[in-house]
Amino acid sequence: MGDLADLARSVPSESTQQAVGYPSLFLLVVFGSLVPVVPTGAVVSSAAVVAIHQTAPPLSLLVVFGVGALAAFSGDVMLYWLGRRGVRSKNGSRWLERIHDHAAPERLNQARERLEEHGVAVLVLSRLIPAGRIPVMLACLLARWPLRRFARGAGPAALAWAATYQLIGILGGSLFPEPWEGVAAAVVLTVAISTTPALWRRLRRRTPHDARSEARSEAAG
Repeated sequence: MGDLADLARSVPSESTQQAVGYPSLFLLVVFGSLVPVVPTGAVVSSAAVVAIHQTAPPLSLLVVFGVGALAAFSGDVMLYWLGRRGVRSKNGSRWLERIHDHAAPERLNQARERLEEHGVAVLVLSRLIPAGRIPVMLACLLARWPLRRFARGAGPAALAWAATYQLIGILGGSLFPEPWEGVAAAVVLTVAISTTPALWRRLRRRTPHDARSEARSEAAG
């Protein structure tokens, strides 16, 4: 009993968790938007799981939604601004190169075509499609969209994105009694959502190549 009491006292209070968690959520999502290595969707989903288990879930979820959406919008606008600096400079910039490196040529061509046809609506939807944000952002940069026009689409896109991944967290948190179980489920689900399309495209590209290689081998034999 003494050990359990010590453990309960060692757990940070809810107010302390919020004071640390919300700024951390904001910084992680902004960083993940600038450098696409942090699974920002999993961060928002995990924060939503934790919010469900707090004393005032509706208020906590509302704050998570607001912080996540604001961070996503801020990160996108900052990255676009840095990319525009690269477009305007003669030698480009490392940020523009980084954006270009994360956009496959075929995805970029599709994004440019859809951007010409549908405009800002494509930018809003790109946030909800795994690996769709960067090609569309690069297409906007190549089309020389002003920052204000990009921001008009980035705002609704960030709201829709935050709502989607928060719903995933709510689902994971409601299925499991312990917060860590819900966080684990939310992380697995969001990582699967973000990586499955890329793996599928890679498999589709590899299959015709393998078939041609096998045909050449049989012909040579």
